Amino acid sequence: MQRIELMAPCHFGLESVLKKEIIDLGYDVSLVEDGRVTFIGDDEAVCRANIGLRTAERVLIKVAQFHAETFEELYQGTKAVEWEEYLPRDARFWVAKAASIKSALFSPSDIQSIMKKAIVDHLGQCYNMTKFPKDGDAYPLRVFIMKDTVTIGLDTTGESLHKRGYRKLTAKAPLAENLAAALIMLTPWNKDRILVDPFCGSGTFAIEAALMAANIAPGMNRHFTAEGWKNLISQNTWKDAFEEAADEVNKDIVCDIQGYDIDDEMVSIARQNARLAGVEDMIHFQRRDVADLSHPKKYGFIITNPPYGERIMEKEDMAGLYTVIGERFKNLDSWSLYMITAYEEAEKYIGRKADKNRKIFNGMMKTYFYQFMGPKPPRQEIRQKG
Repeated sequence: MQRIELMAPCHFGLESVLKKEIIDLGYDVSLVEDGRVTFIGDDEAVCRANIGLRTAERVLIKVAQFHAETFEELYQGTKAVEWEEYLPRDARFWVAKAASIKSALFSPSDIQSIMKKAIVDHLGQCYNMTKFPKDGDAYPLRVFIMKDTVTIGLDTTGESLHKRGYRKLTAKAPLAENLAAALIMLTPWNKDRILVDPFCGSGTFAIEAALMAANIAPGMNRHFTAEGWKNLISQNTWKDAFEEAADEVNKDIVCDIQGYDIDDEMVSIARQNARLAGVEDMIHFQRRDVADLSHPKKYGFIITNPPYGERIMEKEDMAGLYTVIGERFKNLDSWSLYMITAYEEAEKYIGRKADKNRKIFNGMMKTYFYQFMGPKPPRQEIRQKG
């Protein structure tokens, strides 16, 4: 495959984290938009990005972009795409999702059906076919219309990248794996520093941190839709990308990652998820109330997702909970606290204004990533650990 444009959607507010990841993989970023980063790659990039990106939701091949204010313009613009370059004769294709913002065309179901008809008409002429198979390899498409500009992407991922494959059981209000990874990346934490999550739930923060520490690629143990696209990406390209990821794993490291929860069942679930992720030996899970949070060492990190008062606890319980968080944090000398929550009075009851506060959309819910930064370790101590 020649050089192509690839699009990677992500959580709103975390585009800069994904951009850095893509650059670190060795690819040039061409555009950063709300909730999406576009970059230049090739067939190898499709494989490496799916396997290696921790903060993206999926990887799309940018097929076309055009202006459309009417359904006729949408039909003609879609039909004009050279679909035979992407879809073989036996392809099973459909418009899996359509989204529209500030555009004349706004009905997702109508957008999907008209685009499907346009593709069928184009390929019917190209392949001289009237019927298309329903049992070939899947080629799902996604379309996004913003201010009447239609962008079509071919979905190489399939099931969202946040589904690493290790989280078989979850808490009542789980944090998506890619969101947890992005939030960790927004902190200065590294594998040489202590990390504690006192509301660990199903263990997502702790497990994602351990995967980073051991350099285990998030997509190593799952499959992707584009693995079946032999017309676009060879099996050897996928094989090489998986082998590259396996070669970079380093589990011979010592790290201090801990997860606490007041619920015995959640602690058990977290341990099982860590075992499935292959990082069970790197994390200490324990039943413990946040009121008992303490640690003898300095310069540690609390990275956590406490209850918001939306689904798990009542609003009136929040003040007491966040007061306890603030008291325990105050007693942890030189530690830093990084916390995502939708509770807007968090700073008031923690008793300190955050050094930084980042607005992030967790699904449709507006949340805040509060960053209470502690001091850096002395240079001498860093050198000794090194």
